[in-house]
Amino acid sequence: SRLEKQIKFILEIDKLKSVFRRSYVLGTNRKENDSEHSWHLSMMAIVLSEYSDSNINILKVLRMLLIHDIVEIDAGDTFCYDEKGAVDKLEREISAANRIFGLLPNDQKKEYIELWKEFEGGRTSEAMFAKSLDRLMPLLHNYHSEGKAWKENGIKHEQVFNKNKHIADGSKGLWELARSIIEKAIDRGYLSK
Repeated sequence: SRLEKQIKFILEIDKLKSVFRRSYVLGTNRKENDSEHSWHLSMMAIVLSEYSDSNINILKVLRMLLIHDIVEIDAGDTFCYDEKGAVDKLEREISAANRIFGLLPNDQKKEYIELWKEFEGGRTSEAMFAKSLDRLMPLLHNYHSEGKAWKENGIKHEQVFNKNKHIADGSKGLWELARSIIEKAIDRGYLSK
């Protein structure tokens, strides 16, 4: 039945709590998981929505942020600076989206896959703002943990600048903040040139 399919999906996405990222939970030695990341981004969207450069449907942004990483249950979290892992990332994620969202009734499956694709495409105002937040949060985590994940993975400032410059697509104000954070991180030795 419809409800049984929805409950099966809800139970399946509990696995997102076991997908760990490279960012550290502030004040700890524990890495955050994908469900924590999705929740935190959703709160960011609510608090920072006024910084979007376009009029946005905040509910759509929230829906994108809550589902954008569900595919990582199957595909795993690909570190944004991992060029080798990025080669087959889209293929792995499409397969995961079809399987996981395929647990839902057909109308919801189609809706969530389209929403996930919209986020990944990053072309609508909502997707651009959501993606801006998705890049800003790890930057904040790294800065406020004194570059812990950057140092562990040998990340240089050019990589951070290039990976994060699209924050400006969704919010020029948040990009100015991000640039300032990158500069301070270099000055404080959290990020090397």
